[in-house]
Amino acid sequence: MAKATRGSERREDALSRERIVEAAIALLDAEGENGLTFRALATRLTTGPGALYWHIANKSELLVAATDAVVARATGEVLVSASPHDAIRKIAVGVFDTIDAHPWVGAQLSRAPWETATLQIFERIGRQVQALGVAGAAQFTAASALLSYILGVSIQNAANARLFDPAVNRADFLETTSARWKALDAHEYPFTRTVATQMREHDDLAEFLAGIDLILIGVTASRSRGTTRE
Repeated sequence: MAKATRGSERREDALSRERIVEAAIALLDAEGENGLTFRALATRLTTGPGALYWHIANKSELLVAATDAVVARATGEVLVSASPHDAIRKIAVGVFDTIDAHPWVGAQLSRAPWETATLQIFERIGRQVQALGVAGAAQFTAASALLSYILGVSIQNAANARLFDPAVNRADFLETTSARWKALDAHEYPFTRTVATQMREHDDLAEFLAGIDLILIGVTASRSRGTTRE
């Protein structure tokens, strides 16, 4: 009887919450959110579905845990020695690349915007906003603006990528779209026609970071003017 108990303890130790979350991440990457079921996860872990419930209550909790784990990796590599501006850019790139590689993360962040994963990002941005010297209530405004931009653009970028048919080449798509913009009515769309060539040649990540820089220019300008909302 004691021998059987020790075997059960070893199996329980092997089937940890961390192992379940890692397997869930792999399953989500391979099959998407609809493919994440406790039965499929149990098959991947060579156990029974019932064993998973000792560690994870339901699919919602599992999605939150998987998102927390992925986002923690993305935001945990910012160098302490980086300047606040560079650190914010690194956080932004980490989130952008993570949501691009794991589109289900973007969906989860949209569905549960103030769970731990979003707070992790907000906290790391906020510390850098403080390091920039932003004062008072303007810290919340600056950090919130950066968070909204980073998540919004990252999620939209991942959604756009999923719209592409695998057979469609991105360069060809942009070329076609650029030509369509150039052909728009000059009176109704003067601006769109003007930037059509830039749209064809743009790099998604470079444009994303340029937007971060624009926000930080505004944050810095507000700081230099001593602007607060107190």
